[in-house]
Amino acid sequence: MTSRTIPLKIDSLQDQIRTASLLEVAARKAGNVHPGASFADLRFEDFEVAADVTSRSLSRVQVDGVGQAILNAMTETQRTLQSNANLGIALLLAPLAAVPAESDLASEIGWIIDSLNMDDTSRIYEAIRLSEPGGLGEVSEQDISQPPGQPIQYAMTLAAERDAIARQYCNEFSDVLIFGRERFLEWFEHHNDWEIATIGTHLELMVQLPDSLIARKCGATIANESARRAQQVLNQKWPKQPQGAAAFQEFDDWLRADGNRRNPGTTADLIAAVLFSLIREQQWVPPESITIELSLPPSSSTPPSSS
Repeated sequence: MTSRTIPLKIDSLQDQIRTASLLEVAARKAGNVHPGASFADLRFEDFEVAADVTSRSLSRVQVDGVGQAILNAMTETQRTLQSNANLGIALLLAPLAAVPAESDLASEIGWIIDSLNMDDTSRIYEAIRLSEPGGLGEVSEQDISQPPGQPIQYAMTLAAERDAIARQYCNEFSDVLIFGRERFLEWFEHHNDWEIATIGTHLELMVQLPDSLIARKCGATIANESARRAQQVLNQKWPKQPQGAAAFQEFDDWLRADGNRRNPGTTADLIAAVLFSLIREQQWVPPESITIELSLPPSSSTPPSSS
């Protein structure tokens, strides 16, 4: 077991993106990589590198444009990690980061999405192909393996029902900017603990939107089962009651079974966007540092509980 303290800053756009990305992966969320739980091909340290790459690339989004910033992030990630660990985060945070600092995210994100052109679309397609995300399959129209024939907004509309990230491009990020932020702030108000608030919001998002990465890899039935099990954890009064902690551990174990195929990775990406938006608009101030305990290679660990 190795303890390490990670300083966090929020002074610049790059700092805000990095901090949101690090807090997302540091929280011991069910079924995801975190300091105490690795996958065969992904560790917490990989996500640290990805956070640095993502924050550097996306901090230039207002100069480079959304599509180019996403492509830069994924090109650098492939060069350093040979991984797509930050693809979903880049797709979500790039449009949000493109909103000028003095503007309201909820008011301006629709304009940012509407302004994406064919150059942005081509670069986003290239970034996705470069990352080779699992379980995409093929579709009859606007398949990612083919050159885009329509702007990215059209492709995202076609994918919105089966992909929660695409859905954000079509609903002005309402799952992030309304539902996600409201739930996080309520959890934080009740527990005054950033990690509990993050895990609780992750559970509620899984209930609200059955994880689309699980759906792509395992099918809609398993994704809906994951939502049902997340609700069961909440019904058992996690994190206040012992039965809630037990239910969480059972859920975590179920998600990690079968070689982590039930990894709720899309929901984790939404969490990063929630955290970034809160930090960006000063609705929540993150801690100045976090202390993590790395234990490799464990399969899972129990998140914090309060009495």
